[in-house]
Amino acid sequence: MSDPKSPSDELEGSEQPFVSHLIELRDRLIKAFAAMAVAFIALAIYPSPSGLYDLLAMPLVQHLPQGTTLIATNPISPFMVPIKVTMLAAFMLALPAVLYQIWAFVAPGLYGHEKRLVAPLIVSSTLLFYLGVAFCYFFVFGKVFTFIQEFAPKSITAAPDIEAYLSFVLNMFLAFGAAFEVPVALVILVRMGMVTVDKLKAFRSYFIVVAFVIAAIVTPPDVVSQLALAIPMCLLYEVGIWAAQAFVKHTRAPDDQPESTSAGG
Repeated sequence: MSDPKSPSDELEGSEQPFVSHLIELRDRLIKAFAAMAVAFIALAIYPSPSGLYDLLAMPLVQHLPQGTTLIATNPISPFMVPIKVTMLAAFMLALPAVLYQIWAFVAPGLYGHEKRLVAPLIVSSTLLFYLGVAFCYFFVFGKVFTFIQEFAPKSITAAPDIEAYLSFVLNMFLAFGAAFEVPVALVILVRMGMVTVDKLKAFRSYFIVVAFVIAAIVTPPDVVSQLALAIPMCLLYEVGIWAAQAFVKHTRAPDDQPESTSAGG
């Protein structure tokens, strides 16, 4: 008759897999940070931190009065702010590599149907975030700054601070980048069983109100930026409903199919 195993014996087999997972996680994090470091060095060489900030400030500078530039109220701002911009740009440039490392870490533990869901979601969420930031930079900023300059009294000369402008840009980028993730959020909610496609269709009219409330909260108090955020959110909600139907259909687990009942003999 064999002796029962002690609790310490039962834990011995699980120590090695846990340690190996930690080692793999460390390696993935190192690779992700290495990708961001390479992107930072490349951007620091060209177009350089000052060049990146000039690109970031271009939509505002183009709408300032002739001869007016941004100002720095902090002595170290002319050095630190361009560095922060370069770090932000490096993270966005290395984002596909970072997400790939996350995917490579979690993929071995996923089923086949889950892999068919996660991989497209990672790609689509990255592209949608880029699209939201680009839409904000190339379209929204120009409209907002034009509206503000036309509305401002002629007796006021605008001289924005570079740190305040960076904070404004980051908030707008995050707002539009997150807003463009609406389709991904709907797909995840439907796939997790928290809502159904029919409920999303029924909630359509309420979402329009929610979109305009969110736009009024996260954007500056002007009609242009609020409409520029709310309208794409409503359109992307429709895209999310269609995507949820397609993803759920093609990523269904084999045992999710309805079982037919058989009569007993």
